[in-house]
Amino acid sequence: MSSHHINNRNRQRYSETAPAYLSNTDHKNYNGKNNNGHLYPTGKLTSIALLVGSASLVLAGCQSTPTSSSSNLSSNSSASSTMMDFSVANAAQSQRQGQAFTASQNAQAARYEHLFDQEKHPNTENQAKSHLLAAIRQHLATEHVAVATANYRSTPFIDPDSIDAGSSSLLRTIIETYVYQPEGAYSESDDEPYNDDYNDYDDAKDSIESDYPNDYDKSRAEAEAERRAIAAILAEAGENEPTSSDTNSDNEYVYDTADDYSSDDYSSDDYDNYDEYSSGGEGMLSGMSGLSPKSMAAKYEAMQMAKQQAKTETVNRGSLPMSSTGMIGNILDMFHRTPEQIAASNAYQYEHLTFNSVSQYRPKQRQLQSVYSYDYATPTISSSIQIPLAFDFNNSSVVVDPSAIMPIVALVNPENTPLPSQMTSHTVSFGLPESITAQLPPAVLYDAVLNAIQNSMAELAPEHFSAVDISGDTFAKEVGATRTVKVYFGSQQSGEMIGKTLKYVTKSLQDYVDANPDKYPDGAALKTALAKAQLYNKGYQSADVGSLLQLIEAIGPISFNQINYYYLDSSDRLLAKQQRVNIGGDLMGSTTTMLNQVRYDKASFNRHALTPLLAESFGSDATPPIDGNAWIATQRDKKDRLQTARYARYDYQDSGVEGAYSSNEYGTDEYGNDNDNGVDAVDESRVDDAQDDMNEK
Repeated sequence: MSSHHINNRNRQRYSETAPAYLSNTDHKNYNGKNNNGHLYPTGKLTSIALLVGSASLVLAGCQSTPTSSSSNLSSNSSASSTMMDFSVANAAQSQRQGQAFTASQNAQAARYEHLFDQEKHPNTENQAKSHLLAAIRQHLATEHVAVATANYRSTPFIDPDSIDAGSSSLLRTIIETYVYQPEGAYSESDDEPYNDDYNDYDDAKDSIESDYPNDYDKSRAEAEAERRAIAAILAEAGENEPTSSDTNSDNEYVYDTADDYSSDDYSSDDYDNYDEYSSGGEGMLSGMSGLSPKSMAAKYEAMQMAKQQAKTETVNRGSLPMSSTGMIGNILDMFHRTPEQIAASNAYQYEHLTFNSVSQYRPKQRQLQSVYSYDYATPTISSSIQIPLAFDFNNSSVVVDPSAIMPIVALVNPENTPLPSQMTSHTVSFGLPESITAQLPPAVLYDAVLNAIQNSMAELAPEHFSAVDISGDTFAKEVGATRTVKVYFGSQQSGEMIGKTLKYVTKSLQDYVDANPDKYPDGAALKTALAKAQLYNKGYQSADVGSLLQLIEAIGPISFNQINYYYLDSSDRLLAKQQRVNIGGDLMGSTTTMLNQVRYDKASFNRHALTPLLAESFGSDATPPIDGNAWIATQRDKKDRLQTARYARYDYQDSGVEGAYSSNEYGTDEYGNDNDNGVDAVDESRVDDAQDDMNEK
């Protein structure tokens, strides 16, 4: 299409919208062939103008239209400046066009590179991710202290103002629909009529068993009538299957009855409906094979109508009869928390409950020492439980204060539980056996896990990292942070982190095994296990683990997510962390939120109330812990001695029995008493026999 024709189309497009800029000739050409032609009415011109204007607005987002012929010429000239024109044999012009084309291509390549090269030109999310990863690597490589405070709060799982308010989850709906029984089905409140039906059934059954099998003179019509009567009784009583306890004649008769029950008078549809609501003795899941979408839909509609009727009658949901929701439905109601229960738990429990901890981390020694405290304080009651706990990966040991669990141990094993006065130290040290540490040193596993966590987080997509405005963040002002990075971990991200961590740990351990071939020859247990793990790791991607967690979250009774806020200074040093974890589900009816704030400054650590206990338990002046391995070995030796003594007593009893057997020959029992079955007893019997003979004579 020529340029002149395009310009004519452009002039035609804008003629109705701007007629003042057109010449008389153009106006004549648009309205008719000559000046005497008939003109369009003004109304039609206006409608056409509105139509064309609306069409241009719709197409504005799809294409760009030049506003005049001059703009079209300018665009053509700009396009020709960046394209080679081989129709003109001008070396200078060709050189200028080649240079312009090269510059245009370089600019386009630079723009494309700027859009997708996040290393040289990172966007906001990538910048936040890089700052956080640098802070975490620096944080884990340097010695630091931490002070943590965790609080809890519950909220309804579904907001009362939400569109989902009053709706059940799919899992609960399926469970309740399956266990739903109509009003006429058997319930605990209907024991009397149910037993009467069974009594009637037993009477009829006895009558038939006594008369029907042996009475061959009855007519066939009477036999058919009796069989139909028994079938009706069986249907009412819920017994239509023969049991193993029936006699042969019973089984024969029931089989005949079943055949007759499936006749034309009793259609298969009625039988299916009966079997659908019957409560047989095969268990709750015995009817799963007979379920169908149509029957489930019918049961669901009936259940919802029953619930609605209960609401209109001002009956509480939990007081519905057992026949409506079954035992499982009542159990679900018991676990489901009401808004009043949630408010009560917040007022009486969570508002006064706090988890506190102080920790000290030494990366070179691979040591982590902490004191955890469970504190509950109200105006009328106050309690606190502190548990010191320390991990030493270089020495493959863990040190713990067993005071908190000592009462439980005393209940289970009171004889082997030491008294507080018998403990030389309030901490006990337990170490891994050498058979385990020789195969895999804990320090190697510790380094593998630590590196795996960092590398896994580095592989997460940048959109999960975001910079947060801290101008209104009170906690950021308290710790003196200059920037905050938010990291969201839902089920997808958490599962992906788990999958990547497992793969990285396996790879690190495999590298360690390959670097020590003398310690791990072919056929070693660890080497074989790692090879098998590597084989299975090739069969899935880390994102698949996240998808699996999403599936569990979608159909399961739990919903969880985790949000982390990392507070950094200008030099990318980690100052604090705030973690928000939400755990809950529709079956529970509530969501419990844990808010954990961690500070990494020494000022907060030094003035905390748990810091003296940390120094007392693991400081340089602390009393050495009790050797827990030696204590366990002592208890094991004591148990072995008791077992040996018990076996020895069994040997003594066996020898005593043998002696008793040998003493029976001499008229004594195993206890040394005279045996009535001995010689004296035989003599008495002979005397009695002689007396009987004399009497007969």
